[in-house]
Amino acid sequence: MADKESNSDDVMEYDDLVKFINRSSYRVNVLRDLSDGDVKMPRDIAIDCNILPNHISNVLTQLRKLGLLECINPEYKKGRLYRLSDDGKTILKDLK
Repeated sequence: MADKESNSDDVMEYDDLVKFINRSSYRVNVLRDLSDGDVKMPRDIAIDCNILPNHISNVLTQLRKLGLLECINPEYKKGRLYRLSDDGKTILKDLK
């Protein structure tokens, strides 16, 4: 994630990242669901956020690639566990 002072062309600017996340209630809800420090499986996140199970994978992948989530056991195909990264915790403050 780009910090507020960074001007790197290959990293999304902080304000653009906040706007991108805010454009999807799914992305916002997933970040908020994990804000209490929990480590959760995709199915549990989907239930908590009222997101269809076939959509949660895409949302988690997007947020992980942006550096906002961490998969703590990526070697597993099933039973993966996700939590907020430090950048994810930071950006929560600026979401709607």
